[in-house]
Amino acid sequence: MERPRVRLSASVIATGETIEIRTLISHPMESGYRRDADGAVVPRKIITRFRCEFEGREVFTWELRPGVAANPYLQFRVRPPGSGQLAFTWTDDDGAEVSISESVTVT
Repeated sequence: MERPRVRLSASVIATGETIEIRTLISHPMESGYRRDADGAVVPRKIITRFRCEFEGREVFTWELRPGVAANPYLQFRVRPPGSGQLAFTWTDDDGAEVSISESVTVT
């Protein structure tokens, strides 16, 4: 998997505010139903799970299915209880994971 992109609407927010998070990862999301030019089935290879954690506590999760388009884009909001790290993890069919993190400061 390629390195995903994550954008926060702000990295510094006031207590009680939410931040909008946008993520995009380049991935073919092969369903396992498509056939190649020779008629052979293209093997399934999808991202099966996305999760966002704040300081080790899960705050958002998404279970992906074969019907999700290639290069999944996701947008959601989080209200961090304080300053810390948001960690984002994408998990593939074969168990491979890609993770990145972003800092957020709550004033």
